[in-house]
Amino acid sequence: MKISREQMAENRLRILDAASRLFREKGFEAVTVAEVMNAAGLTHGGFYGHFKSKDDLVAQALTHTLEASVDSGLDLGAYIDRYLSPRHRDNPGGGCLTAGLVAETRHQAPQIRAAMTQGCRAQIDRISRAFPGQTDEEKRRAAIGSWAAMVGAVILARAIEDPELSDEVLKQTRAWIDARTMQASE
Repeated sequence: MKISREQMAENRLRILDAASRLFREKGFEAVTVAEVMNAAGLTHGGFYGHFKSKDDLVAQALTHTLEASVDSGLDLGAYIDRYLSPRHRDNPGGGCLTAGLVAETRHQAPQIRAAMTQGCRAQIDRISRAFPGQTDEEKRRAAIGSWAAMVGAVILARAIEDPELSDEVLKQTRAWIDARTMQASE
């Protein structure tokens, strides 16, 4: 039985969404193609109708998820609040792909590293456009510093077993970003 193009596209999105969630929860290496297909509610045999390899799936899942996060539509303050929240920290499967997988990405195939690079570039550009500042260079500097601090804070907060310290890392990173934003707008 042949399926329609619409159904193929829907199935592909289900695979990308399932893969993205599983990769964030477990890491690239711990997730199998069969596990992704099962989570998507599809048979393992249908995988190669959508992707050339697991590396192709990883690269496309990164691109799919990072594009969605850049286009989230939230204003910068709301985005930072959500990003540096205990809820985000405690939900790696639904959280930021960069914070969950950036360290592991450096050991992956070039197409996977390229997808992560493009996603980071787009995120920095998005934040840069929203930051106050006198010049594009100042805005970009603030965006890169803030994005690096945000990602690092979530990585650290997830690794710290002391709930008070974990919360403090998130809270103080937000305060640091706010202080930099205030300086830039003066």
